[in-house]
Amino acid sequence: MLLVLGLGNPGERYTRTRHNVAWWVLDALAVQWRATRGEECREYQSLHAVVGDREVALMKPLTFMNLSGEALQQWQQRHGLTAAELLVVSDDVYLPLGSIRIRPHGSSGGHRGLESIEAALGSHDFARLRMGVGAADSSAQLKEHVLDEFVPEESPALEEMVHRSAEAVESWAREGVLSAMNQFNRKVRKEVPES
Repeated sequence: MLLVLGLGNPGERYTRTRHNVAWWVLDALAVQWRATRGEECREYQSLHAVVGDREVALMKPLTFMNLSGEALQQWQQRHGLTAAELLVVSDDVYLPLGSIRIRPHGSSGGHRGLESIEAALGSHDFARLRMGVGAADSSAQLKEHVLDEFVPEESPALEEMVHRSAEAVESWAREGVLSAMNQFNRKVRKEVPES
């Protein structure tokens, strides 16, 4: 079974924040894939779907962002999991709003949720899909920035990013990370007006 783990924080207070954008992708996929209820325990809740010929679980950790690895460890104990079967979806303040990047491995980039997943796995070698939520005005404001809600002017770019991210996750599930990278890591070309 493949596992798509979306990083976020539980509770109504965090639903619309920048830190929870990965959960929006899981919600979109749950509808698109007609996912059925999976498990719910203290550490996570999951939904299950069949994509192509693969079973895929969508997991939201309920441990809060910095302890997401605990949810992954619980999943591993119950189901087993190799790094190749895992895709972690997260927000990224170092990517412009609307940008997405999928990679087969990498560093946490200072993201506490990714750090927790890396510690739980004992490895950086798992696929991750990073979604740009825009930079904070300063490093001192970073913590508040990721817990802020998006402003109305950001809605068009945000909706498009969630849609493209869901497509990238489906590509990963059906064809693997390299195919998803080839399709979704292309730079968006700006239109140049004709002279």
